Amino acid sequence: MASFKRIFAYLKPYKFLAIMGPLFMVLEVAMDLYQPRLMQNIIDIGIANRDLSYVLKTGSIMILIAFLGLFGGVMCIMLSTKAGVNLSTDLRRDLYKKIQKFSGENIDKFQSGKLITILTNDVNSIQMAVMMMLRIVVRAPLLFIGSIVMVVISAYELSPILLGVIPLILIVIILLGKRVGGLFKKVQESLDNVNTSIQENLSGIRVVKAFVREDYEIKKFEKVNENLTLTNIDAMKLISILIPIVSLIINAAMIAALWIGAVNVSKGTIQVGQIMAFLNYLIQILISLMMIAMIFVHITRAVPSMERTVEVLDTEITIKDNLNSKELDNIKGEVEFKNVSYSYNSDDLVLKNINFKIESGSRVGIIGSTGSGKSTLVKLIGRLYDVSSGEILIDGVDIRDIKLFSLRKLIGMVPQKALLFSGTIEENIKYGKENATLEEMKKAANAACAMEFIDKFEDSFNYELTQKATNLSGGQKQRLSITRALVRHPSILILDDSTSAVDAQSERIIKKALEEEFNETTTFIIASKISSIINSNVILVLDDGELVGCGTHEELLNNCNVYKEIYLSQGGKEEKNV
Repeated sequence: MASFKRIFAYLKPYKFLAIMGPLFMVLEVAMDLYQPRLMQNIIDIGIANRDLSYVLKTGSIMILIAFLGLFGGVMCIMLSTKAGVNLSTDLRRDLYKKIQKFSGENIDKFQSGKLITILTNDVNSIQMAVMMMLRIVVRAPLLFIGSIVMVVISAYELSPILLGVIPLILIVIILLGKRVGGLFKKVQESLDNVNTSIQENLSGIRVVKAFVREDYEIKKFEKVNENLTLTNIDAMKLISILIPIVSLIINAAMIAALWIGAVNVSKGTIQVGQIMAFLNYLIQILISLMMIAMIFVHITRAVPSMERTVEVLDTEITIKDNLNSKELDNIKGEVEFKNVSYSYNSDDLVLKNINFKIESGSRVGIIGSTGSGKSTLVKLIGRLYDVSSGEILIDGVDIRDIKLFSLRKLIGMVPQKALLFSGTIEENIKYGKENATLEEMKKAANAACAMEFIDKFEDSFNYELTQKATNLSGGQKQRLSITRALVRHPSILILDDSTSAVDAQSERIIKKALEEEFNETTTFIIASKISSIINSNVILVLDDGELVGCGTHEELLNNCNVYKEIYLSQGGKEEKNV
């Protein structure tokens, strides 16, 4: 019920549409209810008395009423559709805005496939339910009650038939509806799994092909797809049973009406027109009950969608500004970790009691085995995740006391996986600094060794990148990602193994540019090769989430066994080539 209220609150800006639509439907229902009564009069008065003028006059009124009903129905559909579409647009916008504010923990909570399903399928399901309710929630009850009243007025002798028909149909709808609701929730969950499977496959399609795992992926997809199919079939079975059962009950009622009516006509207690009116009202009752059944089906289908949508909207953002947060326009870039520990979802600690202090303008290398916590450590600096315990200070200020926008604006981050967006090279670089000039972009691109391939494109900075920048090589993507980070001239720069696809010569040029042109920037460089960080002012060595070494290359060779093992495993003389 709470999710209903939350979703329908989105109709407030469209009150006029939401009210006028059903009002026009009242007009259509009134016209539909009046038609059988006029037809009864034509048969019992006009035809019975052979009064042609009465037949023509009443027939003309029926045509006029039909057009009035048509007008009311069309206006209702137009207004309710507009209200429903606007609701879904606003709902989808708010969902997207909320997701953009999600922290790393929030994003981890929801699978990306589930979020895509919510933004598309669930919102569409809600839109259909809202439009149907605005059209039918007035029509069905009014038509149902109105038809019963008209039966009592027009053919009182046949009205007892309804006492057996209506309760029976309502029982069928309620019993089947309860089961359908649970099944539709399973359908949505199965659809999440299908979307997740598709997204994973498309993201890693090159890996799939490289390892010739197409058949395996097909089988994996067939499994989740078959599960969705079976769940859908189970739900549709119940829905398909509903219509024939209701139709059977109504047909039985019509046969009973004809039989009882024929008996009463022969006795002279009822007229033929009354029987015809009763049959028409019976059909309208059938239509109204079928509409109620449809509403029930759509609502039971939409309820899980509403609950999932509201879950996203009501998810508490785990990382946000506190009341005392302040802006830092300029920072030197001094970074200090004090007793920092972190765990994902309260599982085992990924980082354990990390302590170090980095002076501004330092070049910091971070090395360690896979899974040692290197990437997690640098993500904490920009508050993509929040520490589980301890504190991180920048220029002596706890980062939780700095406004997120202010903090992240002063940090340039190049993630492990170079992610670029469809659009021009210029648009991608300006992700780092929206108002960057051409001169600033060229300076950053030169430092990242990206100008050499940008200049080769006929459109230069206006060169269009495809989705995920598939028209660039891995090294070009990484250099463009570095350009994007450098264009804002950050106080703190984080390079998360971001030169792994760059050739050795380009890597040396980038290092030199960072030392000469960005010497005031505190730079964190995560690397798998010691040669990439050997000249760093400070090297942090991580092992199983613990900081086991902190110092220069020479110092660590003498006092850190983990670092020495890595050094020896990589040849022990790689530093001579740097």
